[in-house]
Amino acid sequence: MKICLIRGSGVEQHEVDSVFQAMKSRQVDAVELKRDAKADTVTELLKQADLILTLGGDGTFLAGARVAAPRDIPVLGVNHGHLGFLTEIEADEMSAGLGRFLDGSYRIEERTMLHVTLSRKGRTLAQEIGLNEVVVDHSGEARILRLEIDVGGQRVGVIDADGAIVATASGSTAYALASGGPILEPTLEDLVLVPMSPFALTVRPIVFAPGQDISLSVVRGPAEMRVDGQGRGHEIAIGDVVSCGSHAKRLKVVRFSPPESFYVRLADKLGWGRPLVPKK
Repeated sequence: MKICLIRGSGVEQHEVDSVFQAMKSRQVDAVELKRDAKADTVTELLKQADLILTLGGDGTFLAGARVAAPRDIPVLGVNHGHLGFLTEIEADEMSAGLGRFLDGSYRIEERTMLHVTLSRKGRTLAQEIGLNEVVVDHSGEARILRLEIDVGGQRVGVIDADGAIVATASGSTAYALASGGPILEPTLEDLVLVPMSPFALTVRPIVFAPGQDISLSVVRGPAEMRVDGQGRGHEIAIGDVVSCGSHAKRLKVVRFSPPESFYVRLADKLGWGRPLVPKK
């Protein structure tokens, strides 16, 4: 058994050491993968890994998801952050959770990953994958973007907006939700397009069936593209195309809670369905 650990910036060294000690007591090999590690280092450390354990918040979990999904390695998220919507257990539950995983007392929940390609005149400039979303928004002096949207080769329309978000079901409760998008059950394979502050009131989010490829062509720009809110973005010029689809492999998430706990999480973490004025 081999476990790879990824930690967030707020996790202290003594907390990492305690995880390694817990693994050692169970005769489990453990390595730490830095979030900024180079591709060849990632490949080497993840060889024969049975689990990626993320210590941190949702950002750390997203980082783990991006390296885990292509390699079919399950991810267990331990929340050391504030919200922890994606993570499964809290920091003080780590030891018990690790024990349950090693004992096989868990289930696997699969999540759709996003595959994004930025191209210019048929030439690929960048490719990325993400669990939550890709955001295409205005940059520089551009005050409003004009985007032409195609789905499966079919022209949907042209919108004027601050930008657009293409999100997975997992990402529907993140930036897409803050921008007015719908909430999707996390195991769904659908993708959702959410316009950001559209100029026309009739422009609303659209949910697309699984297997559809969504293309955003920049008619008026310039623009910028970010996947999963990563700090580094890609500059997009007029005429560039951002193509979004489902990644060939789905993310495997370790869960101890039952599937219906998603709705409990919505209420506890996001306050969905809670009355603004408490009942007397």
